[in-house]
Amino acid sequence: MDEVDTTPAGGLINIDYQSLSKRKLTEETCRLFKYGIGDYRGMSVQIATYCNPVGKPIAQKIRFPNKDFVAIGATKEMGLFGQHLWRDGGKMVVVTEGEIDALSVSQVQGNRWPVVSVPNGAQSAAKAFKSNLEWLEGYESVIIMFDMDDAGRKAAQQCALLLSPGKAKIATLPLKDPNEMLVAGKVKELVDSIWSAKVYRPDGIVAGTELWNDLVNQPTTECVDYPWDGLNALTRGMRQRELVTLCSGSGIGKSSVCREVAHWLIKMGRRIGYIALEESVRRTALGLIGIEMNRPLHIDMSSPDFEVDEKAMRAAYDQTVGSGNVFLYDHFGSIDSDNLLSRIRYMVRGLGCSWIFLDHLSIVVSGMGDGDERRLIDNTMTALRSLVEELGCGMILVSHLKRPEGRAHEEGAQTSLAQLRGSAAIGQLSDIVLGLERNQQDPKNKDRMVVRVLKNRFTGETGASCCLTYDRSSGRLSESAMPDLFPEEETEF
Repeated sequence: MDEVDTTPAGGLINIDYQSLSKRKLTEETCRLFKYGIGDYRGMSVQIATYCNPVGKPIAQKIRFPNKDFVAIGATKEMGLFGQHLWRDGGKMVVVTEGEIDALSVSQVQGNRWPVVSVPNGAQSAAKAFKSNLEWLEGYESVIIMFDMDDAGRKAAQQCALLLSPGKAKIATLPLKDPNEMLVAGKVKELVDSIWSAKVYRPDGIVAGTELWNDLVNQPTTECVDYPWDGLNALTRGMRQRELVTLCSGSGIGKSSVCREVAHWLIKMGRRIGYIALEESVRRTALGLIGIEMNRPLHIDMSSPDFEVDEKAMRAAYDQTVGSGNVFLYDHFGSIDSDNLLSRIRYMVRGLGCSWIFLDHLSIVVSGMGDGDERRLIDNTMTALRSLVEELGCGMILVSHLKRPEGRAHEEGAQTSLAQLRGSAAIGQLSDIVLGLERNQQDPKNKDRMVVRVLKNRFTGETGASCCLTYDRSSGRLSESAMPDLFPEEETEF
């Protein structure tokens, strides 16, 4: 409402009741609601009369041809337009955004069902609901039928939140507002919109009664095997919309495991995005090509005696990095969280990557500047977990462990969730947590690594899953017989 006119000293304007042909409203409907035509300062205007609970006119809202409004009379006492016509309580009341819409909804129902409107449009609808909340709560259902524009939809949600849970229903119209529906002759559709209005629930809340079709019609979660049988036995493979965290001490082999899994997915025809913040794109690419060639290519190429078999290397490149299914992030130093998330989002939505590798979390946090490390990790993990769900991708995340008391992880200490460095959120928000254990100082077993499942949200099964042995001549990790090497009763090796 544009202004309040206080000059008439409480006097109200006489109204002439007549049908409004352009609005397709009958004289009967207009007379019932005390909506008519009058003269205001020499100008013919439409007038909506507001009454107190016993039906006495107390204020009027004047509508000019250019759709501006003023109000006269006891404007502070204005309730909901048409409220005096209906009893206090009942099965259902419809609330519209404007008086003309209230008349339209009432008319298509024979003027028998309670219909009211807020006095000042969408911008102050919530205030009107608060002022008349007790009256609205007297009805079993409150159908909010506001305009189908952004302001109307937003106001409808704000008003719905004020009512008791389950009471508010928001109607959806195929046209902008109820009167436009009436003018267009869509009377049946307008009535249907009242009775098919959905119970309002805040975003993210889903009734179990609405899930049946999703349960029976949507495909079951696809599980993609890891390269190693023992790990598959406990985890049933890996899945999109899951965040898998790899953790270990320094230099145990987290990046090697990442590259093996990435290579495995590439060979299955899956498209991956690889963000390795601790190494160059060239190093990541050589690692993937080397796995294909069964040789530690990055080491061999550093030798002065190395001779490139360009044909073999090109064939391996075409099968991996150059296959069209690999996208890497070329970076320099750390990356802040927002930039990281935008690149992951682009890899998934723009490039079609179904799996993302992020190596590693500590560098991401270090790029955020000064601040509490735990809080920064909490925020980053929350953002990553939400992003995985939003995008529907799978993510393999690398994280470090804090140093345990006694024997170090680099000397074979067993991993645990409590040792995740920086924040408990890493373990809490990950779907799977895999701890990698290896004694770098053991001359006999230093090339053997236990993969321990520390958390498994999918099946709940945890424990040592498999042993991976590193072949120095091929640069590959292959599964070997774990029981003989790492009995379950031993925690160090």
